[in-house]
Amino acid sequence: MEILKAIIASKKQEVDRQKEVIPVDSLEDIILENDTPRRSFRQALLNSTTGIIAEFKRKSPSKGWLFEHASVERIVCEYEVCGAAAVSLLTDEPFFGGTFEDFTIARKNLNIPLLRKDFIIDPYQIYQSKALQADVILLIAAALSLDQTAEYTRLAHQLDMEVLLEIHDEKELAYLDSNDIDVVGINNRNLTTFVTDVRCSFELNKQIPPGHVKISESGISSAATVKDLRNAGFNGFLIGEHFMKTNEPGKALHRFIHEIV
Repeated sequence: MEILKAIIASKKQEVDRQKEVIPVDSLEDIILENDTPRRSFRQALLNSTTGIIAEFKRKSPSKGWLFEHASVERIVCEYEVCGAAAVSLLTDEPFFGGTFEDFTIARKNLNIPLLRKDFIIDPYQIYQSKALQADVILLIAAALSLDQTAEYTRLAHQLDMEVLLEIHDEKELAYLDSNDIDVVGINNRNLTTFVTDVRCSFELNKQIPPGHVKISESGISSAATVKDLRNAGFNGFLIGEHFMKTNEPGKALHRFIHEIV
């Protein structure tokens, strides 16, 4: 089975269980109690001198464990201090080793935008994201229909969150036509095979209409690549494995930023 299909099948079961434990009405109550100002992901990228979105990721389906017992509090704080424009955090546990507890800890310790990165396939998860106090959510074109993407974008905006819409191939450019998304992400990783090729960003970039804030995701490990992407018009660069596979992700980010500025 393709990896993406396996993840989505697992996610549907997971969301059904979560709805039984905490119904959407309860999430709405939590949202009202914890209403906090959103930190704009889009604006942070436009204002940043680095554009680095540093990701906290314990493992991946293709690489296995990267840093199983990583301290989320220490690492995300180091990311912010070292100059990250924003932080991305996985909340999928079976495939990526992330937890809601990780996200809650990160939120309490960060003053920069925090992206909830997960496979969102149900409106329930959008309410859940707001209850977790996410600033921005990820919507993956490969996992959603055009109508779902439009619906979920409207709901995220109603709940005062921004949307990062992720595309991977030319067919998914259609998702940009009718959706008021905040940031476009080009994922260099094929989610059916998990093979990564940064050329994907350069090729799709040429076909994205002007005016979009754009980021490149996955497979970025060199300063030269970031400089080339920046020259091509990209505003941000989501990098996780390159940092998380080291013993000191914060220091790895610090060194990387010195190479690109």
